[in-house]
Amino acid sequence: MPWYIKIERGIVDKTTFDRHVPAHLAYVKNLESHQAKTGYWRESAGGMLIFEAQSYEEAKKIVEQDPLILNHCVEYELHEWVQVGGAPL
Repeated sequence: MPWYIKIERGIVDKTTFDRHVPAHLAYVKNLESHQAKTGYWRESAGGMLIFEAQSYEEAKKIVEQDPLILNHCVEYELHEWVQVGGAPL
C-alpha cells in the first residue's frame, strides 16, 4: 500500500492549536490500520503525519477528517512518498 505524508504548518496561536491536539491524537490512534504516525517540528509551528492509504483520493479524505484540518489550525501539503532506500517501513 502506498505511503502518504501530510506536511503541515500551524496558522493559529498556540493556545488554540493545543486545544485541538487531543482530538488529533485520538484521530491518529484510530488510523492504526493505516499505520499512521504523527509528530511536530521542534523548531517551528507545524509537523507531519505519515500513513498508508490505497490511493491519493483515500489519503485526501483521511487528511480532511483530521481535527487540526477541520478546525482550521494548519495549512497542509499532501504527498505520496516513494521509499528508495533504507529498511522498508
